[in-house]
This record gives sequence, structure tokens and C-alpha cells, in this order.
Amino acid sequence: MAEVREIPEVWHPVGTAPPAPPLEGSVVEMTGTATWTPRSTGRSDVMRIAIGQFNEPSHERLTFAKQLGVSGVLLNTPRLPGEHRWEYEDLVRLRQHVESYGLRLEALENTPKGFYEQAMLGGPERDRQIEHYQATVRNVGRAGIPILGYHWMPNSVWRTGGPKTVGRGGVRVTAFELEQAKDAPLTHGREYTADELWANYEHFVKAVIPVAEEAGVRLALHPDDPPVPALGGVARIFNSFEGFQRGSEIVDSPNWGLDFCMGCWSEMGGNENVLRGIRHFGSRGQIYYGHFRDVQGTADNFAECFLGEGNVNLVQAMRAFKEVGFTGFLIDDHVPHMVDDSDWNHRGRAYATGYMIALLAAVNELT
Repeated sequence: MAEVREIPEVWHPVGTAPPAPPLEGSVVEMTGTATWTPRSTGRSDVMRIAIGQFNEPSHERLTFAKQLGVSGVLLNTPRLPGEHRWEYEDLVRLRQHVESYGLRLEALENTPKGFYEQAMLGGPERDRQIEHYQATVRNVGRAGIPILGYHWMPNSVWRTGGPKTVGRGGVRVTAFELEQAKDAPLTHGREYTADELWANYEHFVKAVIPVAEEAGVRLALHPDDPPVPALGGVARIFNSFEGFQRGSEIVDSPNWGLDFCMGCWSEMGGNENVLRGIRHFGSRGQIYYGHFRDVQGTADNFAECFLGEGNVNLVQAMRAFKEVGFTGFLIDDHVPHMVDDSDWNHRGRAYATGYMIALLAAVNELT
């Protein structure tokens, strides 16, 4: 944990640097007139706070979101019919249900991994899965859902146990130590190299992005989590700034962009890496939404934590989003499990969401 430091007249939860100066040569003029508040949930043209990481839009979850004052919700791998793809009728019903609570369905994050796992691995069902994925993208667009998030991790997110999973005040958090995972067995029968993953990604994205353009759907790529070179014998290619830069050069499209998971970018290289990523991709309009979370540590040894006690200077990060003209939404993503919390961590999410709303309001007011 970073050392707490007292600074005259200014208090920070962790020892962070002073706010960064405004971007030089920003492509967006800072007017300060277009801002979001919890009273303006209908706005979609400004940076705003949403909530996510649930797969079923129950009355309780949507009511909770409405009470928090967020702009809308992100559903992660929503429970929808279909073994190979999602259909229009199910998707439009989902959007209409969310909207009936006065909320926007901001995005869907992740189809079931089985929809395109063979595409990631270059397996025999690759092209059939890509055809189904193209159909899903068309149906998402037809249903009026603007963003579909995805990842390129055939063996998913990894975490390990141990004392790092206990945080401030005994709160439960997730953690990762490469030392515990480095000798894990092969997850997919053999090793898959970075060259293979890159070739498979290029084939996939060149097939899917033109369909996304036609459908009006923006595809948002999530970083590898954790962003280490390989796990379980499968390489990880979106684990660095350079990896994302390479990915962005495969297709020149307004429909290729990022789900900017700040926690993963923090794992990759701390505060400066986060700011570099926001400035580079944000100024190009390639950040569609973000996960506003943080960690303590680095990619091979980290623990998630409360906002304000991790690697990132959150004021600098929020200001950077504003300075590049970001008009998407930010969600909490993973949060600590607090005392007497629910399985979905309502208390942790309320803390994180309130923090984000207040931070955004302060940055809007002061910049």
C-alpha cells in the first residue's frame, strides 16, 4: 500500500502527485459547458457515470441504479437465449426493459466466450463462429444498443488466493500473484503463441469490423487481465500500450475502440501508463467506455483496492478523460466486498459510484 502523505492545505488518500497540467495541443477545446449530473440521465453526449457488471436486469438492480443517479447500465454477458448467437427480438426486449426504468442500456460487455473461442484459437469452427458473431453484431445494432464489448482471452480472467485478498479494514478483494500461477497446466491442450493470437485477431477483426460499421455498433476491446505474457500456455497480446497500438493499426475504423479498464492499465505500468493510454487513445476517439478501478502493485503481483488507495492519481485520470473530450461512460467494474455486503457487492458499488460521481462533478467544476 502506498504511504499516506500529508500535504499542506490539500489531503490525498494516498501519496499522489499534484494534478497534471492540461494537455498541450489537445484536439478538443475545453469549454466546460457540456457536463453531466445525476439529474441529467438522458444525456449521451457527455462524460457520465453508469453502473455495470451484472447479467440480469432485475427490478432490484435497476432500481438500485436509478436511486444512485447513474446514466444507465452495462450488462456483462447478459442471460439471453442462444447457443451460438444472440437474436434481435431478445436484444430489443432487453433494451426496452432497461429503458422502462428511465435508464439507458449503455452497452453489452462480452458474449458468452463460447460464441467465439474457436475464432480466438484459430480452431476448426473459426469461420462458422465468426459468421454467428457477425449476426450477433447486426442484431445488437438493429436493437438500438450502441456498444458491444469483447476481450481476446481464450482462458479468461485469472486471480489467485492468499493474504493479498484481505484489504483495508478486512475488506475482501481479488488479487493475483504470478508465482502461484506460472506452473498452471495447459488450459487448451497445447501452447498458443503470441503470433498465433495476433493472426487470429487480425482475421477476426477484419471480418467483424465492417459489419459493425454497417450496423452502427462500436466494438470495445478489453485488456488482458492480468496483463502478463502468458497463462496456462496461452499468450496474452493485449497486455501493453504497444499491444493496443498494434491492434488499432489493423483496421482504420471509427467502430474499433477500447473498453479502457483503468485497473488493467494500472497493472501494466501505474499512473503514467494510465495517463498515456487515456491521452493517446482518448484524443483519437478510441475509448468508448471505461472501468474506473485501481490496484496496488504490478501485473505479476497485485491486489485490487478501494478507489483512492491504488497506483493511480484519480484526479489526474478524470481530468485526462475530460481534457481529451471523452464523451462515453465510466463504470465501477470490480469492487471490494465490504462488511455485510451482498454477493454483487452493493455497498462496495455504492461507495465507488458515489466517489466517481463526486470526482466527475469536481473536475467539471474546476477545469
